[in-house]
Amino acid sequence: MTHPDPAPSRAGARPRVFSGMQPTSDLHLGNYLGALKQWVAGQHERENVFCVVDLHALTIPEAIDPAQLRARSRAVAAMYLASGLDPETATVFVQSHVPEHTEAAWLLNCVTPLGWLHRMTQFKAKTEGRASIGTGLLDYPVLQAADILLYDTDEVPVGEDQVQHVELTRDIAVRFHHLFGDVFVLPKAVVPTSGARVMGLDEPTAKMSKSIADERPGHAVRLLDPPNVIRKAIMSAVTDSERETRFEHASPGVRNLLTIWQVLSGRPMTDLEAEVEGKGYGALASEA
Repeated sequence: MTHPDPAPSRAGARPRVFSGMQPTSDLHLGNYLGALKQWVAGQHERENVFCVVDLHALTIPEAIDPAQLRARSRAVAAMYLASGLDPETATVFVQSHVPEHTEAAWLLNCVTPLGWLHRMTQFKAKTEGRASIGTGLLDYPVLQAADILLYDTDEVPVGEDQVQHVELTRDIAVRFHHLFGDVFVLPKAVVPTSGARVMGLDEPTAKMSKSIADERPGHAVRLLDPPNVIRKAIMSAVTDSERETRFEHASPGVRNLLTIWQVLSGRPMTDLEAEVEGKGYGALASEA
């Protein structure tokens, strides 16, 4: 794994991309279609910094086994490369190996109003029903802001549910500038036009999740699953009893399978709809 130099010069450089994934579990199809595939496709057009964000995985410490976290961090870095990231083009590293991330997070903490963090949608969702909430769960968006701002990032490829975090990063940077002068590049969120939000196969109204995949077989397709397991998950996906396969009129489960098929094939949605018209869910699941 290569290690980056924090805050490099941006003079005359191509746009810089920063993104990362937590090593909390095995990566799944949603991670690939929503992130890895996009990273690989654009890696020769931009400067690329991709991080294994192991420090973010510590926000719920009771769920962490240190030895397992170390192993999974290496496994996720390996998956980045196996998916097609070129180490000659992209910088790939583990977050905790660069102490400037936590140093920058502390400096940004000191300028971030507490109310901004309480308004974060994901904080509200992750703390619902919990008897005890660690400070890290509230504060991790500031660490995420440090991750992004440390590398003078221009673009952050994210799913729709993470756009708010990039907006918070910009707000923190602007407030820092008002206090101390211009220091940071203001990043923008880039949401893929398709595949940005792959839903659970067993619950197509909720995003495919690594943590849920550990608890419910059939929820996700893991990238290292054998073919028979993948086929069973796809064929068992929740859809409906209708034969409607037009994307705009279909049920959430059918739309999810159409999205997966479209992003994997690269074909227009209209072509896919025509191919399975009148054939129902079975034909669609076979294609997906």
